[in-house]
Amino acid sequence: MEKMPPKELPYTTKSICPECFCVIEATVYEEGGKVMMKKECKEHGEYKDTYWSSASEFNRAFKFAYKGIGLENPRTETVNQCPNDCGLCPNHKTHTNLALIDVTNRCNLECPICFAHAGKAGYVVEPSLEEIRSMLENLRANEPVPTPAVQFAGGEPTMRADLPEIIKMAKDVGFPHVEIATNGLLLAQKGYPKKLVEAGLSTVYMQFDGVTKEPYLAARGVNLLSQKLKALERCREEGLHSIVLVPTLVRGINDEQIGDIIRFAVENSDIVRCINFQPVAITGRIDAEKRAEMRITIPDLTRLAEAQTDGLIKQSDWYPVPFVMPLSRALGARAGSPMVEFSEHPACGMATFIVIEDDGSWSPITNYVEVEKFLGTLEKMARDYERGKRWRGTMRGVMGAMRFFKKKGLLFRLANDLLRKKDYDSLAEFMKRIIMVGSMHFMDPYNFDLERVERCGIHYAIPDGRIVPFCANNSLHREKIEKQFAISVEEWQAEHPGKKMNAQA
Repeated sequence: MEKMPPKELPYTTKSICPECFCVIEATVYEEGGKVMMKKECKEHGEYKDTYWSSASEFNRAFKFAYKGIGLENPRTETVNQCPNDCGLCPNHKTHTNLALIDVTNRCNLECPICFAHAGKAGYVVEPSLEEIRSMLENLRANEPVPTPAVQFAGGEPTMRADLPEIIKMAKDVGFPHVEIATNGLLLAQKGYPKKLVEAGLSTVYMQFDGVTKEPYLAARGVNLLSQKLKALERCREEGLHSIVLVPTLVRGINDEQIGDIIRFAVENSDIVRCINFQPVAITGRIDAEKRAEMRITIPDLTRLAEAQTDGLIKQSDWYPVPFVMPLSRALGARAGSPMVEFSEHPACGMATFIVIEDDGSWSPITNYVEVEKFLGTLEKMARDYERGKRWRGTMRGVMGAMRFFKKKGLLFRLANDLLRKKDYDSLAEFMKRIIMVGSMHFMDPYNFDLERVERCGIHYAIPDGRIVPFCANNSLHREKIEKQFAISVEEWQAEHPGKKMNAQA
């Protein structure tokens, strides 16, 4: 395993102009304890924004930056350089961990902060079943690691009446994990969650901005809390027991509810598997003062989580996404073939896990495991294997790692089982007994960093065979790609007589 060299502030990277989107040089530097980015376009002037709100956390995160195995069969050539050759090009350094397929851009909401719905675009994008199958097969053709997970998104994917058929198609093509990203409104309908489960749905990635009405009124324009709670209850009743709560985090809107959202997840841990906080990406033209008011970054989240859980989850309990690379590499070595690797840029996301005891008490995984020593042992195991050394029996390697568990209870047994069996089922069982609390901070044109784009592991599949990194798609390519495959609203209405664009069809 090879680590990336640590970043020494200041350093230069490549970014884009938020006005004309040309590639320009940017400087990442420390100022007042924060990591900032500044850049200048010859035509549109200088831009300055917060990159990460804590320089010390930035430096800590980069201790765990690893180089991944990448993708052996890129789909496009390097011609105009990143981010213009997305598809994926040979410069991309992380294979697809999670693929997204936008099955429609129609939606039954018109959220002020949304960047992707037909009402705002003025056209409809809705790939055919044949196009969706082609995208799924293309993703599973990735080498050396076929894409393991797909998320059907939009717009609002439940607007498609054939969504269960699409889910079943993904399972038939070979995806172990299939999820949908949804506002959850239709999940409240009797029988609908059961239909999705029977089709093969693994997880619901549900928009959930807070535990009171105020965040919904501000971010969505309507109070959706009661519908969210009803949807969760319906999922509970009908066997859809893997929910990821997804709060879009906006300073001054719901940043005071981080602790309450975590407690809500614990109270509903029979169905909630994860919280994925997403600091808002700022799209459109907006001045520096307004950006500063809205901007919230991952260290803000982790600091607020510590304060709002009364120190139960400390900022030091969070680790960047690539921290788990030694586990991926060790499991791959154990299995004899590469497994999915999370070699993303350390600034892309951080997470921790909380363990819930039978009496309802809970605490972070760091109270159970010396996580850095545990992963360090797995890293050594993986390095030895790569150098041609064979383990002297699997149990010796496993026990070497397991000695760093402080408590030998349920979590110990589940982790031990995961390392021995090395399969998806044992990983799924491990995840059922804990809640992941994480954050992905997607980029926008103001804080765009091409180093992060090249390490992105969340990719959109496109009907023409391209596979495009998430932040590059949403900051640069989305509108052009959508127009390539769009039909007018009038054409869509003619194909769906009597149906409303914002209703299921």
